Amino acid sequence: MGMSTHSGNLISSENVEGTAVYDPSGNKIGSIDHLMIDKVSGVIRYAIMTFGGFLGLGEGEYPLPWKAFRFDTNLGGYVTNVTEDQLKNAPQFSEQSWTDRDWESRLHQHFGSTPYWEEGGTSGMGTSQTGRGTDQTAGF
Repeated sequence: MGMSTHSGNLISSENVEGTAVYDPSGNKIGSIDHLMIDKVSGVIRYAIMTFGGFLGLGEGEYPLPWKAFRFDTNLGGYVTNVTEDQLKNAPQFSEQSWTDRDWESRLHQHFGSTPYWEEGGTSGMGTSQTGRGTDQTAGF
């Protein structure tokens, strides 16, 4: 297995998966299931968040732009401004969605974020100190 240690600002993806997600009030609303990473640039584009259900039953997967999250060291998890209603009303998701740019556009429009392919700059590397949270129009 891979090493799961982290140092400084770096963290292993296996430590991100399963991490709790909170609303701005500190209420747990879900957890990170897995990440979607751009194959060419290596930049994380989406986190797939699980939400709802009881003991894993009826739980849904919701892709959110990675910029929608910020890590809170006090909570030991990620915080997002995305509401329960936004999650419930998000564009329908399936594994084929990743090959549909129109679906990705609708997803970004729904959450009020700028699509990563419209952000300008180079491949997205070195965009900010944290690599996320810079999309001011989305409130992220």
